[in-house]
Amino acid sequence: MEKVTMADVAKEAGVSKSTVSQFLNKRYEYMGEKTRRKIEAAIEKLGYQPNYIARSLKQKRTSMVGIIVANIVHHFSTEVSRAIEDFFHMYDVHVIVCNADDDPKKEKRYIEMLRAKQVDGLIIFPSEHNHELYESMVKEGYPVVFVDRKVESLDACSVITDNTESTYRAIMNLIEKGHRNIAFAVQPLTVSPRIDRLKGYKKALKDAGLEINPDYIVEADIPELKWKLGQLFSSAKKPTAIFAANERVFLAVMEFIKEREIKLGKEMELIVFDNIPFVHLLEAPISYIIHPAYEMGKKAAELLYEQIQGEDIAEKKFIFPSRLV
Repeated sequence: MEKVTMADVAKEAGVSKSTVSQFLNKRYEYMGEKTRRKIEAAIEKLGYQPNYIARSLKQKRTSMVGIIVANIVHHFSTEVSRAIEDFFHMYDVHVIVCNADDDPKKEKRYIEMLRAKQVDGLIIFPSEHNHELYESMVKEGYPVVFVDRKVESLDACSVITDNTESTYRAIMNLIEKGHRNIAFAVQPLTVSPRIDRLKGYKKALKDAGLEINPDYIVEADIPELKWKLGQLFSSAKKPTAIFAANERVFLAVMEFIKEREIKLGKEMELIVFDNIPFVHLLEAPISYIIHPAYEMGKKAAELLYEQIQGEDIAEKKFIFPSRLV
């Protein structure tokens, strides 16, 4: 079968090639409803498929953007990515999602691969260990937005939440309830959200006149977290409350609590900093800090789209407040 061309569609619809081109590029300002219906009918009848490669060469764009998430297992990453995909779908821009697995080398390879594929821009949950690569993209004016994690000393678009302040409020809430022995469970302090949340924890204790006990800061990779919690709970002065720094830490803490048969709400209070989609199914009472994940993803997409369109961005840094529930 011969390939159906734009000229074939134009002939079938009784319009010019330029009118068909305007239709395919969704420029309907001077196009009547009748004309649009005729072109739609012709495309359906002939089975026409637009040549995206030719269009990309002509427009000098691929109508593709990339998202590099730090770790796809985080529900927060999924929510943000969904918002980005929803936004770009409205503009017929395709989204490629890559999972860096918290590995700077893997992140670097994905950045290089996506740029080799000439995607129009990138949204990155940065590992914070590829600063030279981030800097080179910003310097050359390549459209890029950083989400969730800060990239220090770089004049780039970024969308984060108020990690320190939200954690501070949550810890103060526990202190106001009478807790004095509060543990802080976290993965290795290698990225800004974890570091900033620990800052909020320490600041709350300091402002309340409480001692910062290093034994109560449980820092470990997920497989070792339960063992470290076991060490802490073997001491004479057990915590009465735990702050879990994210969703994965929360799951490890919950496993530990279940194994030890600790009663949440009676023997222990728990706060987690993350969006937990199944929290309403839990019988045990917990508190959690909600990121406005979808709104953050939408803002990141808007900032990237504006850069791709060549617009000047007056405000580049956006901090979305989270809230305790």
